[in-house]
Amino acid sequence: MLTVIALLVGLGVGGAATAVWLRQASTSSVRRSDEERRRILADAEREAETVRREAQVEARELAVRLRADSERELQDRRVEVAKVEERIVQRDAEVDHKLEDMARREQGVGDREVHLKQLQDELKASRDEALKELERISSMTLGEAKATVLERSQDLVRHELARSVRQMEEEARMESRRRARALVADALQRVAASHTAETTVTVVELASDDMKGRIIGREGRNIRALEHLTGVDVIVDDTPHAVVLSSFDGIRREIAKLTLEKLIEDGRIHPARIEEMYYLSKTELEEQIQQAGAQAVYEANCGEFSEELVAVLGRLRFRTSYGQNVLKHTLEVVHLAGIMAAELGAGVKTAKRAALLHDLGKAMTHEVDGSHAVVSAQLARRAGESDGVVHAIEAHHYEVQPQTVEAVLLIAADAVSASRPGARGEGLEHYIKRLAKLEEIAMSKTGVSKAYALQAGREIRVIVEPTEVDDDGTALLSYEIARQIEDQLEYPGQVKVIVIRESRSVEVAK
Repeated sequence: MLTVIALLVGLGVGGAATAVWLRQASTSSVRRSDEERRRILADAEREAETVRREAQVEARELAVRLRADSERELQDRRVEVAKVEERIVQRDAEVDHKLEDMARREQGVGDREVHLKQLQDELKASRDEALKELERISSMTLGEAKATVLERSQDLVRHELARSVRQMEEEARMESRRRARALVADALQRVAASHTAETTVTVVELASDDMKGRIIGREGRNIRALEHLTGVDVIVDDTPHAVVLSSFDGIRREIAKLTLEKLIEDGRIHPARIEEMYYLSKTELEEQIQQAGAQAVYEANCGEFSEELVAVLGRLRFRTSYGQNVLKHTLEVVHLAGIMAAELGAGVKTAKRAALLHDLGKAMTHEVDGSHAVVSAQLARRAGESDGVVHAIEAHHYEVQPQTVEAVLLIAADAVSASRPGARGEGLEHYIKRLAKLEEIAMSKTGVSKAYALQAGREIRVIVEPTEVDDDGTALLSYEIARQIEDQLEYPGQVKVIVIRESRSVEVAK
């Protein structure tokens, strides 16, 4: 117990001593901190005072330097202003000197103008005297002399122009023949398409003439029903064993022919049977049209086409142009355009597709307004054909100006197919009028004594008076006739104009 009490007393004394020691230690630490703070403040004040004195010294030195610099700059400006003033004085002196020179020159110009006016008056008087003397010597007035000189100048210009025209045409003809002969000849040799001239009538053969009465029917009811349904004229005349169907529409004539042949084969001919056979024949013809279009696409070998285009293409089998079957003409143009495109390295497929579709509008011209080239282009565009194909179709009759090689090749192939001998025919009346018009145009020119249209109107030979038209004049005359024919007439292919004077001749192909 004593031990514990002693231990507790020892702990109490130790704690008291420790507390006294801690209080003394904290007091001395605070005292040292105050002394350190006062020392730092004193050092800061001494340093601030030093910096202030240095700043004042530097400011005084800077002010001195700035004052010296401004005085030097002011001195320099004064020197520069003095120099400028000196230059201005010199320029004023130069300007005064130049003004004096100008005044002297103006005086000289005035004197020269007076002298020049005197010389002009003298020259005018001399010229008038010279003109009067020339008129007296030449026995011609001034107007007559001008007219004579102008006439001679016109003759010289006309001869020069004629020679230039003849030379350029000869060069162009030789170059075009050289470059086109091989191409066109090769294309024509490789295309062998048969053409038959189709007219506006179709003949249906009969086994006997007794069938004519049955076709007419009682009081003509059968023939009226047939004409009403088919839209064609049924001509029953004295032609033995034949009935003639007349219409400008080839499809209608074909339907009427099929209908009449079925009725003759069946033997029963009355309005109800006629109507039944008509619709049956119409269905069969639609199938034939589709087959004809598909066959044309196969022969063209230029890709697939929509059913709408194939159907319209098949209708061209029953359409003619100047007696030429349009579908056969189309296939010939396809082959020609393809051959020429391959030779020239152009787009063969584009050229052939455009050639196959270029006359589609001829099957639609009675249903849609516009030229067949525009209608064909619209159909092709609606079917999704490329811009190159549509442009070539639209440009093949110059509805728009051709911009591609394929368009130009289509124009050439179309012209070759249409203008080759035997391709197309025309009515006798129109043929005679065209020949007469060609000769009339030629005979309307001054100096022409005779004119003859030859080779079915594809060539016209003009004979001129040698005393009225010289060699140069023949070139101009042939050119004028060719241009007038081009402006006033419509014709397939080319028309050659040959002007003959004695042993010389000039040819212009158009």
